[in-house]
Amino acid sequence: MRVLIVNGPNLNLIGQREEEIYGKASFDDYFEQLKSRKDATLDYLQSNVEGELINILQGSDHDGIIINAGGYTHTSVALRDCIKGIKVPTVEVHISNISGREEFRHTSLLSPVCVGCIFGFGLKSYDLAVDHFISEESRFGKVGY
Repeated sequence: MRVLIVNGPNLNLIGQREEEIYGKASFDDYFEQLKSRKDATLDYLQSNVEGELINILQGSDHDGIIINAGGYTHTSVALRDCIKGIKVPTVEVHISNISGREEFRHTSLLSPVCVGCIFGFGLKSYDLAVDHFISEESRFGKVGY
């Protein structure tokens, strides 16, 4: 099971900005812990550039993708179309509870084209998304949608 984690704009600043929302740990430190899982091979890429995120998604040959598109979640029709067009099942994650934040964050353009959404559990949201892919693989012998 190979899973790609893709983070969008400003998520390279986790641990440095708005600690009350995103916590004090950097994503790189968290990812090192997450990679210790024995049930999945995890890769990670981050970009602040919308077009680069699209290229990453379109180029993936992973079994599943976990995406936290940051602010692009609420604005990017291009990312939505990309996720809808690729064959790799994608789970949307957010560290914070986007429904409990500013009203403009309540609408995700990506949610309708993702297989599921996990938000509000801090960095653990990524771990829960990996669990989903592992569960699907154990149920179907592969990630099946």
